[in-house]
Amino acid sequence: MLISIFTGAVPPHLCRSTNTTWPLTASSDPPNFNFSLVTGPDGDPGRSCSAPGGIPGTPLAQLNHSIALALSDSHATEGCQGGWEFSKETFHSTVATEWDLVCDHANLNNVGSSIYMFGLLVGAVLFGFLADKYGRRNIILVGLTIQSTCGVGAAFAPNFYVYVFLRFVVGTAISAVIMNAFVLGTEWTGSKHRMLAGIITDYFFGFGYIILAGLAYLIRDWRKLQLAISAPGFLFIFYIWVLPKSARWLMANQRYEEAMDLVRKAALMNGKPLREDIEICQGYKDMVKIEERTKHTVIDLVRTPKMRRSSLIMFYLWFVNVLVYYGLSLNISDFGMSIYLTQLIFGLVEMPARTITLFTLNHSRRVSQIAFLAVGGLACLLTVFIPDDTERNLQDVE
Repeated sequence: MLISIFTGAVPPHLCRSTNTTWPLTASSDPPNFNFSLVTGPDGDPGRSCSAPGGIPGTPLAQLNHSIALALSDSHATEGCQGGWEFSKETFHSTVATEWDLVCDHANLNNVGSSIYMFGLLVGAVLFGFLADKYGRRNIILVGLTIQSTCGVGAAFAPNFYVYVFLRFVVGTAISAVIMNAFVLGTEWTGSKHRMLAGIITDYFFGFGYIILAGLAYLIRDWRKLQLAISAPGFLFIFYIWVLPKSARWLMANQRYEEAMDLVRKAALMNGKPLREDIEICQGYKDMVKIEERTKHTVIDLVRTPKMRRSSLIMFYLWFVNVLVYYGLSLNISDFGMSIYLTQLIFGLVEMPARTITLFTLNHSRRVSQIAFLAVGGLACLLTVFIPDDTERNLQDVE
């Protein structure tokens, strides 16, 4: 989900002048060349989108000085006709460097991320419906297959448009897996421990954050990194034999004997009295009959004034939280620190955040929600007072 932070990163770059000598190699930056010159002290990216004019055949040793002089004269630049040279100090290869998604084409990189997020939305709607119809186990297996296959395919994409399409499909599949795996896990957990099961599941999101930071640090080529995070998905083929169906879904579809067989196996594995579980199954059976008489739709979320108010508040809270969360997570390159260190810190922060919820969910959820929103909002507002030169100072320290 967050792989685009690294695969779509845009390193410092310089427009290659058609009149300038560029003895560059594919594995290193120009010797003694300072790429920060082309962005200038104000961070203006436009300076890296035009070629310094009037310096034909400039020796590389004089390039820093020549570009600095050219950039000081607004009339000394021309459009970039010779392509770009990218710094390889942090990344050896990214989607942006391979397909020149900078300057006039920079928006394509952002569009690619937006299309991926749109895939998450489509997957949530599509596979949510299909899971109710065909079962959560089946949809999880299908989602894992699609995610792994298209993820590996993206590593071999011949052009940007094929890459974006495959990422869109991966996004839909990720929604299928995450959403249904969470629901299936909680359905097989007793009400007493259901909250704990949900939070433990969320811990692995933080672990993924941390692992991604390490993998990205070790693998600087975007295709190899994409392959490294996608190919392991095929290891989950053993889920075909171990992943159980949803007893609740079986009951809802009047497959009572299958549901009771699964409950018997669960009781035997957990060392629980079988009689108690059979009574639970009978309770599910009675509940399903009641639900069949009262079918609900999405409209019920906004049908009554009280329900409508609660639903709209929750919709807004989810929207704002996701907007801020992914707005920060997908832009860690703008924090002024090492992108790998920032990613690691973001992953580590997830752990205490999940742990705190273990103690707050059993108390006033409204109060804790207000408190967390207030703290998060205040932290965002305080960033306004951070000096503009902080990023440059951090880079100097590094």
